[in-house]
Amino acid sequence: MENINVVQLDFGFETEPVSVKEKAAKPTKKEKDDFVFDFMDCLSSPIIVFKSAWQDSIPKDILGRIKLSRIMCSMANEKMASLIETLAYMMPRTYEAPMQTEWVNIYTWLGLQYAMQFKNKGQLEAMVEIAPNELSDYEKRLLNNLRVWIYEKRRKALKDIMKKNKISESDGILDVQEKLFQ
Repeated sequence: MENINVVQLDFGFETEPVSVKEKAAKPTKKEKDDFVFDFMDCLSSPIIVFKSAWQDSIPKDILGRIKLSRIMCSMANEKMASLIETLAYMMPRTYEAPMQTEWVNIYTWLGLQYAMQFKNKGQLEAMVEIAPNELSDYEKRLLNNLRVWIYEKRRKALKDIMKKNKISESDGILDVQEKLFQ
């Protein structure tokens, strides 16, 4: 089986022929573990919100879309919180006290992005009137810093949850069943 005859058909695509000697690199154990942790992060990490008496006032439709937006960010290889997650974080803060102009622009821009993504007609019409079309470079840096901070807090919270729960040595799965039936 060492001498494999390879025949490559020409379908008219302008690509380089595939070499038989090229082999796909097998993922290492660390890469597999990182993938699993990233997937767990997307689906089971807690939602980080601004600590406030208003934190229960975030609409359920926003909270329900956070997991999907996390997966989309993960697929885009972004190591930061999604825009929807950032919107959910900022929402309770807006009810506390007035914010600086930069943060108001960021918050309304996030609302506009949410309305455009989910095509909520009434919300979109309102957001187009008040939200900036584009953020300044300074506001983009503030937003990205906040997104990275939320991402790191979320992952730390998941790691803390995993440390509190026992991990089975045989299969590496969290043993939460013990807690369910006590």
